[in-house]
Amino acid sequence: MKKIILTSFMLSAISLTACSDDNFDGDAPRDWNGTSDRFITTEDAGYNTYYKPAIGRVGDPMPFYDPKANEFKILYLQEFDNNAAWCYHPFYGVSTTDGATYQGLGEILPTGKSRYEADAALGTGCAVYNEADGQYYIYYTGHTTKEVVMRATSADFKSWTKDMSWQLIGSDFGYSDVDFRDPQVFKAEDGKWHMVISSNLKFAEFTSDNLKDWEHVGNFPMIWDRMCECPDIFKMGNWWYLVYSEAYRTSWSRKVKYMMASTWEELKNCFRDPGANWPKDDKEGVLDSRAFYAGKTASNGTDRYIWGWTPYRSGVSIDDKNVNVGAGGEPNWSGALVCHKLIQHENGTLTVGVVPAMNAKYDKSAEVKVIKQETDYTLYNRLGAHNHISFTVKTATDGDKFGVSFVRSTDTDKYYSLVVNPEWENGRRKINFEQEGKDAMGFVEGADGYIFPRPADNVYNVDIYTDNSVVTIYINGDYGCTQRIYGILKNCWSINSYGNNIEISNVKVMQY
Repeated sequence: MKKIILTSFMLSAISLTACSDDNFDGDAPRDWNGTSDRFITTEDAGYNTYYKPAIGRVGDPMPFYDPKANEFKILYLQEFDNNAAWCYHPFYGVSTTDGATYQGLGEILPTGKSRYEADAALGTGCAVYNEADGQYYIYYTGHTTKEVVMRATSADFKSWTKDMSWQLIGSDFGYSDVDFRDPQVFKAEDGKWHMVISSNLKFAEFTSDNLKDWEHVGNFPMIWDRMCECPDIFKMGNWWYLVYSEAYRTSWSRKVKYMMASTWEELKNCFRDPGANWPKDDKEGVLDSRAFYAGKTASNGTDRYIWGWTPYRSGVSIDDKNVNVGAGGEPNWSGALVCHKLIQHENGTLTVGVVPAMNAKYDKSAEVKVIKQETDYTLYNRLGAHNHISFTVKTATDGDKFGVSFVRSTDTDKYYSLVVNPEWENGRRKINFEQEGKDAMGFVEGADGYIFPRPADNVYNVDIYTDNSVVTIYINGDYGCTQRIYGILKNCWSINSYGNNIEISNVKVMQY
């Protein structure tokens, strides 16, 4: 009989108490660890790891390392449920030194005051510091019925002055006036400042010596017929990278991706034949699942991190929300801020890995208790609001399949899994999001997952971090992806086998 073999546990205690959200009116207090039925739970008010503002949500992060304050500042488009008709998405910000804990900075850059101003609404941009004049610069998108590139300056990153006399207008240079957005500024090998702007299936390029006067120097193509948003250009080690978010409205393609080359000029040429120039062994240079978007990076000189947002989902019940992912179209825009460490491999390819400060943050051991043991799964006791789950899986063969499930119980026919599937190409694996159970839909296509190479020894060291409904999973520290699963907290979870032998060891849960 094929089965799961449990080789070891880490059992320790944590005090758990019930609250009003965990009981129906008139019910007696529930036994947390002695039951396995599904709780209807309410999320904690605060997202303390994957930041979400108390009111509204995070859209399109714009990370920047501030060399004067020695910290990361992440600007983002502030989304409200009741945005004004024309004046929306002011820049708000948070700061962090480690990518695991954040301090709110409030509003950084307001919108225009009326629909007639060029920046009535704000769109994505970037921040840079110029040592030559001691000024911070924000280049951003002004959005009305058309889009223009605008700027603001500050001496202290607190008080900003918009330069309303300066704009880059797409049609002045032969580009679209409707799609002309997301400026990204960086320095290239020539020592000049470069600005790349997304526009009508092309990237426009400008250069400057002083961050004030800009010259149009040409353009380079995007990928076939796909619009590429939120470009981020940087050099890491011996390689140049362009990270972008592909706005192609399909579940398999609308993801954060990258190209790489040995010089900036070579990097631009990669897009002229992308099918021949994808990063080696990567599936179109994908960095995460479809539940992570608008990813951009920043470095403190030692580590480089990437921030994106994971979308919120609409619906009344847990089951409605977990499968309402915008399949075949557009997911809900905005959500919570997710950070990964960017991992550069020996051949220059990139993946996302665990943020080191996460391990220190989840610092309280929680009880790990087997609630039910079957041949194909082991059900564990209830989780808290913020969990670090870790375990090791050893598969018997190259093709064995395993997964971890959340919102799992003995009284419902639906639960939600991150399933590590064998792929048909090059022995690779793919982490999929699936609704499982008697009445389940299976693979949730609109939340399409992430492909990574199979470990040569078939050993998978798994780390999963949850903050309310936001989940990140990492394999062997170097391969990871993001997902949104409602109902995790205060419900049971399981590790699963799918018709094969797997060995599970070192099961731990840490919380804060």
